[in-house]
Amino acid sequence: MEVFWNATVEAVKLLFGGDAGTYEIIALSLRVSGLSLLLAMLIGIPVGYLIGSRRFSGRGLIIALVNTGMGLPPVVVGLVVYILISRSGPLADAHLAIFSEVMPRLLYTVPAMVIAQVIISTPLVTGVTLAAVGSVPAELRLQARSLGASGVQEAFLTLKEARWGVMAAVAAGFGGIISEVGAVNMVGGNIEGKTRVMTTAIQLETGQGNFGLALGLGIILIGISFVIMNGFTRAQQSGGRYER
Repeated sequence: MEVFWNATVEAVKLLFGGDAGTYEIIALSLRVSGLSLLLAMLIGIPVGYLIGSRRFSGRGLIIALVNTGMGLPPVVVGLVVYILISRSGPLADAHLAIFSEVMPRLLYTVPAMVIAQVIISTPLVTGVTLAAVGSVPAELRLQARSLGASGVQEAFLTLKEARWGVMAAVAAGFGGIISEVGAVNMVGGNIEGKTRVMTTAIQLETGQGNFGLALGLGIILIGISFVIMNGFTRAQQSGGRYER
């Protein structure tokens, strides 16, 4: 138990001791995960709505693919992104200048980390959103159409009705990337001051035998996750009470 107590003390020192390096790692972690989540929402919510609200040939296969994507191993995602954007990858050999010149420069940068996290979080946002939209009675959309609502208005009405499920989708997407280490380590390189985030810092300190520091960073990461997830939970609960 002593090691856990020392880790707690270490976490307090890191968080309130004015350590610039720790604050930089925390800020970068939130920036990467926040931007990744925003992009995943912009993709996943509309796609989830379309799949959840429409009936078409091959829908079951698409849902199965989305559900499979929800369990993608992050290290595999990191490997695929690494291969695609590396100088010896297929995009670097492409004839289009935007691929052959720009893509190889992404390796070991924040944008590469964002790309990997978007791939991880988008299926989570999409899958939970389509389940939430699918639970909305079809009569609601039919009534909206009969009243002359446009496609966009119908979508907003449906998403408003399913908003607590959509919020759960956002929380799931955030949870899937804030604690992710394999993909960001592979494409980001864990470079100090540039691409080092909390999870990769924990991995590094553990490998060096600094278990107290690693656990301290872990406590901070769990605390940040708790605060953000608690915010989602309180928003859902307060909304439910308001509706009742």
